[in-house]
Amino acid sequence: MVALGLGANALGFIFAPSPRQVSVRAVQQIVDRLPRGEAMTVGVFRDELPHKVVEVVNTLGLRAAQLHGHESAEQTAWVAERVPFTIRALPAGHPGIARAVSHGASAVLVDSDSPGSGRVFDWRLAEGVVDPGRLIVSGGLHAGNVADAVAHLRPFGVDVCSGVEAEPGRKDPQKVRAFVVAARQEALAAGLDDDTARTDDGTDDDTDDDTDSRPFDWQEQA
Repeated sequence: MVALGLGANALGFIFAPSPRQVSVRAVQQIVDRLPRGEAMTVGVFRDELPHKVVEVVNTLGLRAAQLHGHESAEQTAWVAERVPFTIRALPAGHPGIARAVSHGASAVLVDSDSPGSGRVFDWRLAEGVVDPGRLIVSGGLHAGNVADAVAHLRPFGVDVCSGVEAEPGRKDPQKVRAFVVAARQEALAAGLDDDTARTDDGTDDDTDDDTDSRPFDWQEQA
């Protein structure tokens, strides 16, 4: 809730084993408090059974599933057919990045080879591998470098976790605000936002939602 109030467009809930892992019950309590259409809510999974991913996303009413493990093309496609929006997360340089969209992914998140480590990858590895309108950049982003990432790659969105934390699982409001401001200012300077792009806290929750607007500021909740 704090992240939304500070300008984030999306909230990520980590169901995979992690210091930031949250329970289904805790996420339900958060989602129930969100105004309708206030944010893109994302369930983050790693090597989970596809039917379990679909069950959790649809039961909680989340708007997206992020697959952050070794899911096969077939598993990605199966999930994508059953949830509103599917994000395939892969490390920079992975040969599967270019094929992820053809396997059903709505967007591709390119991360460092050690997700959650706070390490930045060589952004040149994300150049031209996927339509920028489907690209989400992650890996070591913070308020001091997110503008450079947006300027360099012109992505659909940017993902942040450790870069806005006071400690694992606890967000620092000042860092969140600085990150969002830096990302949006550069997006405007680069001409990535148009008259319909989101500049507030949320997205629509119906069939004409503006998921083409940029950038998302992904926040992973503990």
